[in-house]
Amino acid sequence: MAYAQEPVERKTPQLRSGTVNPQVQPVTERPSQPDSLSNNNQKDQKSSEQVQSIDAEISYTASDSLDFSISGKKVFMYGDAQVDYKDIELKAAYIELNLDSSEVYAVGMPDSTGTIQGKPNFKQGSEEFQADKIRYNFKTKKGIVFGVTTEQQGGYVQAERTKLVNDSTYCLKNGKYTTCDAEHPHFYLEMTKAKVISNKKIITGPAYLVVEDLPIYFAIIPFGFFPNSPKYSSGFLMPSQGEEKNRGFFLRDFGYYWAASDYFDVALRGDIYSKGSRGLKFHTNYKLRYKFSGSFDLKFYKNVFGDKGLPGYKTQNDFAITWSHRMDPKASPNQTFSASVNFSTSSYDQNNSYSTQNYLTNTKQSSISYTKRWENSPFSMSANLRHSQNSRDTTISLTMPQMTVNMNRIYPFKSKERVGKEKWYEKIGVSYTADIQNKTNMKEYDLLNSSFVSDWENGIKQSIPVSTSFKALKFMTISPSFNYTERWYTKQIRKDYNYDTNQMQVTDTIYGFTRDYDYSFSVGASTKLYGMYVPRNPNSKIKGIRHVMTPSISFSMRPDFSDPRYGMYGTVAVYDSLGRPEYIRYPYHQNALYGTAGQGRSGSIGFSLNNTLEMKKLKSEKDTAKTDSKDAYKKIKLLDQLSLSGSYNLAADSLNLSNISVRGRTKVAGTNINFGAIFDPYAMVDGRRINTFELNQTGKLARLTSANLSFGLSFKSKKNDDKNGKTPGEEAVDNGQGKILPGEYPEYEDFNLPWDVRLNYSFRYTKPRPDLSSNITSTVDFSGNLNLTKKWKIGFSSGYDIGNSQVTFTQFNVFRDLHCWQMSLNLIPFGYRQSYSFTIRATSALLKDLKLDKRQSFYDNN
Repeated sequence: MAYAQEPVERKTPQLRSGTVNPQVQPVTERPSQPDSLSNNNQKDQKSSEQVQSIDAEISYTASDSLDFSISGKKVFMYGDAQVDYKDIELKAAYIELNLDSSEVYAVGMPDSTGTIQGKPNFKQGSEEFQADKIRYNFKTKKGIVFGVTTEQQGGYVQAERTKLVNDSTYCLKNGKYTTCDAEHPHFYLEMTKAKVISNKKIITGPAYLVVEDLPIYFAIIPFGFFPNSPKYSSGFLMPSQGEEKNRGFFLRDFGYYWAASDYFDVALRGDIYSKGSRGLKFHTNYKLRYKFSGSFDLKFYKNVFGDKGLPGYKTQNDFAITWSHRMDPKASPNQTFSASVNFSTSSYDQNNSYSTQNYLTNTKQSSISYTKRWENSPFSMSANLRHSQNSRDTTISLTMPQMTVNMNRIYPFKSKERVGKEKWYEKIGVSYTADIQNKTNMKEYDLLNSSFVSDWENGIKQSIPVSTSFKALKFMTISPSFNYTERWYTKQIRKDYNYDTNQMQVTDTIYGFTRDYDYSFSVGASTKLYGMYVPRNPNSKIKGIRHVMTPSISFSMRPDFSDPRYGMYGTVAVYDSLGRPEYIRYPYHQNALYGTAGQGRSGSIGFSLNNTLEMKKLKSEKDTAKTDSKDAYKKIKLLDQLSLSGSYNLAADSLNLSNISVRGRTKVAGTNINFGAIFDPYAMVDGRRINTFELNQTGKLARLTSANLSFGLSFKSKKNDDKNGKTPGEEAVDNGQGKILPGEYPEYEDFNLPWDVRLNYSFRYTKPRPDLSSNITSTVDFSGNLNLTKKWKIGFSSGYDIGNSQVTFTQFNVFRDLHCWQMSLNLIPFGYRQSYSFTIRATSALLKDLKLDKRQSFYDNN
């Protein structure tokens, strides 16, 4: 340790190079130039001292040298200096510590090129900032900081001069607030003076926006208040403004956000339009750790279109409800509850959607479900509320509720202690299912006026399947089964014949408990056949091609439950002009929820043949490994599936054979290809099928009635990670995310992929009658994104209807990453949704309302 003589006059400590640093302005007497080579050039010297003027130990260290005054009350540290006091940590190239006054002074030092290195870094608890120079008092916790830069919950605060009032409050002059992380920010809010209370708020005096060093004085604000809390904070929500063709000028999404607690929050927003339209939106998120989480939205709009007193003027009320709820699996392993509700009036999306995706949505579905499983038991239960609607025809389908009780398969004849081979009867399995439903399907405007008894369908369906399987002739699997089904209803009908209309009509509806049932028997057999082709050439890269065929055949039968002995069908005598009766049977539960027992005896034989084709070849033409090694070969599926199926009705008096269906699936060069066709084996005359095979009529094996082909291609480049392991644009997109209102922001683009292209093609051919012309539909849909540079991205989506020779819905998107800003252009060049929108917005989600919008629309909602 080198101890220098205390000088008579103040001198500026010199650098090791022997030059004088004019930037260092000591507050106390300083030693002469330190000798970094003295005392064997000691490194990482460390000392600690307990002083009466302070209440805790101060530790200090430096990698170059430490020097003391004669009194020992002053310490001068050079090279990676560090001072620790309680929770305070100060690092700098040069630190001067006065132990008597508890005052510390820190500053960076220039290197051989004149660049300042080792600028002071001050850290206290979770607070940390960097500055040009710092003067701080440990006892009073006050100080002066020059050229400070600190991060405040996703934003950055810079100031020429800052006064530390205490450990959580400081005042600054000529400060800058920005979300840009560049050393010289591209934009900032110039604050003439401000007060920052850490983790609470930032309060400013007069301030104005500066973009690319250009002051925008007309955007001045007399004072400002910025929430600055690591937790969600309550506050007002700023609106967006613009103009629509039908509803006029607007202010959207103004309101208030209430950070109620750590368990839930509430956001209330409103929209107002100059022509009288208005809307109110309620949103809340809730979460109880290890229990459940979810969100709920309620939106209501009263829309006014056109001008009062002129043609086209109308008013319309729309509302939408969305609810998402998820139960944590750890809360209860044997029961779950979830909800996904998306319900609205049929015209809501047409009148109030702001995105193309929502506008093109025609159907909505909702479900609320609860499941329960009983431990060490085959029983389980589920209850559901379901909803679906079609906005085009305003049809709503509701199921309230649907409850299912299941008993998993049990084997009542299985021995608890089996000896020897398992018997065939021990494989007999029995299961049970009960389904309870109450549902309706009606127009939206009839829903509230519907009658629960007459307009809703309800019932209970119980099924008891019994099945087993066993081997026969070593290679064949036999699977017999028996199924019993019983249905319970609360009403049944009675019919009579109306001679005025020559039709059967319902004459009475009887309410009360009623039931019907049916049962059936079936047996199936299947096996597998293998074929192998092995090339004769021993040097062939193909080891073999395997063909697997899976033929199966089944037989099923069911009695005629319309027979009067079963009591489930009524009989009406219809008399002709000569008084001769004809007896017509009808089911008492016609059009009931679960149907009714089948009419007529049935017996059918079903058949199918499934094929797969697989090849094994060398992994590489240059592979010199042994051909008997498993690792030397790879399997390639030439044909994933090619199936043929049909059935023969034993009970029918004619046209016993069904249509023959062919379906296939394969993959070529990584592209999935699906195809299929339906063939009619019977001939057709004058638009009617006749009981004569097409082969006998025209010499063709069957008549093609429909065919389809579809495939999709997808190409994309690999992700280009930078040196830090982050993809281009990742920091800008994520900067500030998760520190304001919960939720995703789809308007912020991701620049991860340099390019990607998607292409889908579909073809369909139909010709149900040979005397009519065929109908062919063929469409191509394509979309993609292209990164011209790391900053420019172009997106597009379109399609072409080949049959109608017209372009389908087309959209272009252009994005520009401006580091802390992002520019986007959305263009729909033609069609009903023809429009464009141009937006420049701050990238940080903290300043999502700092944006400039320009749009033109030929429809209300763009």
